[in-house]
Amino acid sequence: MKKLGFVLVIIFLGFNVVQGQELESYRIYDSKGKQVDFGSMNAGLEKADVILFGEMHDNPIIHWLQLEMCKARIDGNELVLGAEWFESDNQVVMDEYLAGVITHDHLKKEAKVWPNYKTDYSPIIDFAKTNNLDFIATNIPRRYASLVSKQGPNALDSLGQDSKVLLPALPYSVTKDDEGYERMRSMMGAHGHGMNIDYLIAAQALKDYTMAQNILSNRTKKQQFIHFNGTFHSQGHDGIANYLMAADKKMKVSVIATVEADALDWNEEWNGYGDFLIVTPASMTKTH
Repeated sequence: MKKLGFVLVIIFLGFNVVQGQELESYRIYDSKGKQVDFGSMNAGLEKADVILFGEMHDNPIIHWLQLEMCKARIDGNELVLGAEWFESDNQVVMDEYLAGVITHDHLKKEAKVWPNYKTDYSPIIDFAKTNNLDFIATNIPRRYASLVSKQGPNALDSLGQDSKVLLPALPYSVTKDDEGYERMRSMMGAHGHGMNIDYLIAAQALKDYTMAQNILSNRTKKQQFIHFNGTFHSQGHDGIANYLMAADKKMKVSVIATVEADALDWNEEWNGYGDFLIVTPASMTKTH
């Protein structure tokens, strides 16, 4: 009987250890790998002209933190928001919605909203509407990026003037020292499926260049622009960040990068990813 009681105690203690485990939904690190809290990250972004908030498109924790960042930054700052999620030919529809001219249903039908728009993106759009903030559709219309991926940048020259209104100033060039594009080249090397890798990189660069140009043309010197994009588009201060800093060397561009990992402890491989890095569990529920 004593032996049975001892076994039950051990089982009970083991159960409590499992039950007592803390499940963290995220951790934030600064550029040196030091763990910080959300308030410290927010304070560290105070002097930024542009904040590039990289995301995992289907990660609910990251989208929640994006919304909380908007709420935290609006006090004492003149904000303008923008995102990869909307393309430049949707700007009129976006402006009409923000002005109350059309309904949310019209916005969803006429803009090319993403599958997880309702849960992940709509709250930020409505935050902009409630607070009378501009929201800029910064991305290139996907048909033009597709054209470049198949025929190269020179294919844009064949477009008519009405189409070119939706494009940034041309010509553009792929940033040669951009590590992100080199990583893309390495990843696509064995999986190009017969496509021209240089054209694929040029299409990616066109998206980054367009988003950078739309940030530059829709921000005044007094405003802080918070831009939301896939983390690949700005990780390591490459992509969008590279084009922004090339256009204005005095511009203060802060990058928030994101990763998903089995363990939330700092990994040296993440050095240089951003001014701040948000790590979420790889097992986090996805939104689409």
